[in-house]
Amino acid sequence: MPNPVIDFAACAAEWADSRLADQPGRVVDGDPQHRNKPCFESADGELIAGTWTSTPGRWHAFTDRDEFCVILAGHCRLIAEDGTARSFKAGDAFMIPNGFRGYWEVVETTTKHYVIRSYPASKD
Repeated sequence: MPNPVIDFAACAAEWADSRLADQPGRVVDGDPQHRNKPCFESADGELIAGTWTSTPGRWHAFTDRDEFCVILAGHCRLIAEDGTARSFKAGDAFMIPNGFRGYWEVVETTTKHYVIRSYPASKD
């Protein structure tokens, strides 16, 4: 059996580039360009982990997920709906809990490692 430990530095996945403006209604300011290197996905697809980079901009944060981040480079902010803002730079680690409503703002091009647990949409 292969070693199940995921080494982000040795992750063989290819980088995928995207333009956030291609997702209607997400971008609030700027034209952020994203690069994502997925290193892990659980069998049910609800847990993913990898490395992500974004150029400056501000956009609506995703909801219905928990996200743990470690900032490797750059400067970003999370801004809650009530205007409360938290800044994060290289070396900072933080958790965005399911239900967070607000914005990501990348002040300087930012790279992070992430682990995201998504929650399936309700079938009500």
